[in-house]
Amino acid sequence: MKTILVSGANGQLGQCFQKHAKKYPNYKFLFCSSRELDITDKESLRRTFEKNKPDYFINTAAYTNVEQAEKEKEKAFDVNAEAAGNVAEICKKHDTTLFHFSTDYVFNGKASKPYQETDEVEPINVYGASKLKGEEKIQAILDKYFIFRTSWLYSEFGHNFFNTILRKANENAELNITTSQLGTPTNANDLAEFVLKIIDSASEEYGLYHFSNLGEATWYDFAEEILNYSKKMDQVTLNKTGFFKTLAERPPYSVLSKEKAQKKFGFRILDWKESLHSLIDEK
Repeated sequence: MKTILVSGANGQLGQCFQKHAKKYPNYKFLFCSSRELDITDKESLRRTFEKNKPDYFINTAAYTNVEQAEKEKEKAFDVNAEAAGNVAEICKKHDTTLFHFSTDYVFNGKASKPYQETDEVEPINVYGASKLKGEEKIQAILDKYFIFRTSWLYSEFGHNFFNTILRKANENAELNITTSQLGTPTNANDLAEFVLKIIDSASEEYGLYHFSNLGEATWYDFAEEILNYSKKMDQVTLNKTGFFKTLAERPPYSVLSKEKAQKKFGFRILDWKESLHSLIDEK
């Protein structure tokens, strides 16, 4: 029985992996919270790998607060870049296949068509820069890796846009949502399932990939769809705003092309609205 080790197990994506792992009884899953496995600590990684000897390591541990990263640059780079190098080194030593996650924010947002994996990168905020550095460290050290850049992750778990909108609806709030960014909302459950299917197929198509749901939307479109489909639109006042002041600059366009992932693996990727509706129905 092959062993799959998952870091950051209490985070949004980590919880999605816990949810979907039940469909794969032929694998031994080990879920470690950031407290149980600190990827910034080489000794913590060494102990965990020597004890469990994982065949696959799914690294969902990350510094994900885009705004706070502007104030905590060193911390963001420690977790997203330096620790990614630590992870790559331990995976290489143990011949473990790594699954790692990056972001659409490695791009500057000046494009007008979906970004491909080969397109030029130019992060415009600290978070994007730290994640890009992590990608580069992994690629320099390791051969057996899958890096997935993804975008606008949400799920029923944790703090995210989806849960915030539903909470605000229950508070009868007034919402001012920006129309100035175009990207793709991505159900973190779909990303988790995609990765587990790759493992189950024993694929060795290592490399850098883009994964998000299909289609594109503004944050306003996303909020509107959440409220309409959950039948909560009458509980809020929803306003469009062209500009929403933030500390971190965001790319105005960050739609990712999924062509490579679809071609290499052949698994169906859902349209963002279809996936959102299925999650709301599930809730």
